[in-house]
Amino acid sequence: MSRVGKAPIKIKDGVQITVNDDNVVTVKGPKGELTQAVESFLTIKQEDGELVVERHSEEKDVRAKHGLYRALLNNMVEGVTDGYKIDLELVGVGYRAKTSGQRLELSLGYSHPIVMELPPEVKVTADTKKGENPTVSLESFDKQLIGQIGSKIRSLRKPEPYKGKGVRYKGEQIRRKAGKSAAKK
Repeated sequence: MSRVGKAPIKIKDGVQITVNDDNVVTVKGPKGELTQAVESFLTIKQEDGELVVERHSEEKDVRAKHGLYRALLNNMVEGVTDGYKIDLELVGVGYRAKTSGQRLELSLGYSHPIVMELPPEVKVTADTKKGENPTVSLESFDKQLIGQIGSKIRSLRKPEPYKGKGVRYKGEQIRRKAGKSAAKK
């Protein structure tokens, strides 16, 4: 049995879950609404304030997707109640970020600023404090969307191993290399 798949999902207060005939799950909560289509070989049941995902077969593909869909549904329930937040740090001389509405403008050492238009589900803020690296904070109820956007921003200037410059997640450890002087020994 899948340890993740057989664990029930606790339905928090203020969350409404509906499962229609096509196995499409809709989760509504105080922060928003999410939908997810679930494979037909899985059944979703609501019992005593919990959501249970069950499978009908022991095939390898079915067992693998059992835990996947349970985790996706759990992320949806957690997202519409608590939400998710990702903090990115811009490390480098002259690296800046500023926001206006859903538009994020980044200066990352290129000859031009990078402008990103973010979807309305994501709330973005840029913060610059004296003596600290600029930070970009992303908040959303959709874990997949916020992760994808955070990854896209990081990919614009990945942290390099020699000086550590680039866009990184807050608290991310970058593996550093010694450089040329270590090779001269």
